Amino acid sequence: MAKRISLHEFQAGLARRLAEARDNRASALLAVQAGGRNWLVDLTEAGEILSVPPLAPVPLTQPWFRGLASVRGNLFSVVDFAVFHGEPPIAPAGHARLLLVGVRHGLNSALLVTRALGLRAIEDFIPVPAPADEDQPWIGDRLQDSRGSTWTRLKVSALLNHSRFLDAAHS
Repeated sequence: MAKRISLHEFQAGLARRLAEARDNRASALLAVQAGGRNWLVDLTEAGEILSVPPLAPVPLTQPWFRGLASVRGNLFSVVDFAVFHGEPPIAPAGHARLLLVGVRHGLNSALLVTRALGLRAIEDFIPVPAPADEDQPWIGDRLQDSRGSTWTRLKVSALLNHSRFLDAAHS
């Protein structure tokens, strides 16, 4: 009988720890830098972060569309997130990384970022008032950390569904 109670307590404790881990993941943010801008991506929206593999260029595309990358045999479209926002291109070497963002939404899409800066907790930031940008609905809340750095939350779904992001063909 004592073993059954122990097993029950163990199962209850395990269920509680799994629920806490899910709650912590939902409040965790992945911090990345793209050009001169700091971005925060909800961990539930972020995919994998990888070193930049060789990119195959695609002709007649926008300058921000860097090409295709093969990730474990699957092709991913690669968008230079700095150029997408009007900044100079990111060199796909050194600290640069690919952030796979579209897999959860059924798109093999990746963002080329300057560097991955690790995980952050939402509690580490305070909101900064900023006007909404109707032309860029993927730009979420502006936040500030304890060092005074400004961060922007990325709304991945809004980015992936925006016509500008989806239209990589050079016009």
